Amino acid sequence: MFTIEHEYDATVVTLVDEGKAPLLEDVTVNAFDDCVTVTQLDPRTDEVMQITISFSQLRDLQAALDLPEGVYQLRKPKEA
Repeated sequence: MFTIEHEYDATVVTLVDEGKAPLLEDVTVNAFDDCVTVTQLDPRTDEVMQITISFSQLRDLQAALDLPEGVYQLRKPKEA
């Protein structure tokens, strides 16, 4: 399950883990104008962990989910 909310300066997607236990904490993705942050509570330390990625890194991650093992570099198609 997931939710999508549009806030003043970001689009916020929350991913809720469903299914058989053990379940993991919710993951929150904030898409800003210049970057994306991913946060999740670490239950071992009771601290929220956050990473920040660029839209280029997000694009690469999206492509990587559908590719076999290897090293890749995405390139823009040449214009005719």
